[in-house]
Amino acid sequence: MTRKCDLTGKVVITGNNVSHAKNRTKRRFIPNLQNVSLYSDKLDKKIKFRVATSTLRTVEKNGGIDNFLVNANVSQLSIAARKYKKNIIKFYGDDAVKKDQ
Repeated sequence: MTRKCDLTGKVVITGNNVSHAKNRTKRRFIPNLQNVSLYSDKLDKKIKFRVATSTLRTVEKNGGIDNFLVNANVSQLSIAARKYKKNIIKFYGDDAVKKDQ
């Protein structure tokens, strides 16, 4: 399983540890991924995702998973998230979700 956020596409990046003497050694910056189940008001069920903790804050800021998925860029979403986004828009329309904000 890749270390990638299902909703924002955040992945592992590489960089350097830099000592006081400016010695550089390679390191990896790993996103803080958590398995969570978020409740969709529109679909009336829990949806399981593997997301970064920073993404959870963004989801709450946007008013829930429904509004986040409708406004999200499709290229960053995982395949499962794209299916849920499609279902939300299909059954409830694009306007119905955006009015809840």
